[in-house]
Amino acid sequence: MSENYKFFSNKKCEFFPCHKVDDTENFNCLFCYCPLYALGEKCGGNYRYSKKGIKDCTLCLLPHKRENYDYIINKFNEIVDIVRKK
Repeated sequence: MSENYKFFSNKKCEFFPCHKVDDTENFNCLFCYCPLYALGEKCGGNYRYSKKGIKDCTLCLLPHKRENYDYIINKFNEIVDIVRKK
């Protein structure tokens, strides 16, 4: 199986790439807005908090790496738990 569903790169997007990277050929746009943001410190990415307490993910490439698709999908149960509590 080719697993093409795990990767999408939109090179025509006016924001491409949205992070500084050396390898634009493997920049994954599938998770343009990171579904792990809501997990806060449990997301597993490279983030920091601003002085105002806002999560800043500008240095994080976790959702944009081809090989991290399965990691993100496996975190969906944690996201569902957050939504279920509200």
